[in-house]
Amino acid sequence: MNAILLLSFFGPEMIIVLVAILLLFGGKKIPELMRGLGSGIREFNDAKNKVSKELEAGINEEPKESKKEYEKS
Repeated sequence: MNAILLLSFFGPEMIIVLVAILLLFGGKKIPELMRGLGSGIREFNDAKNKVSKELEAGINEEPKESKKEYEKS
């Protein structure tokens, strides 16, 4: 159902939105805005991947205390 709603937005509404963006920012600013958006998405994905790798490394890491040391305390 969500896909149907998303696909219905790509009709005349999308054209109106694109024209409004073009009028508000002008033709020279749009590439600059898209470049900034792309770099922001790239930084977000890099941070997400870094956190994911750290979590996987922490899960796969051997415990630092041996079982004997744990039983003594």
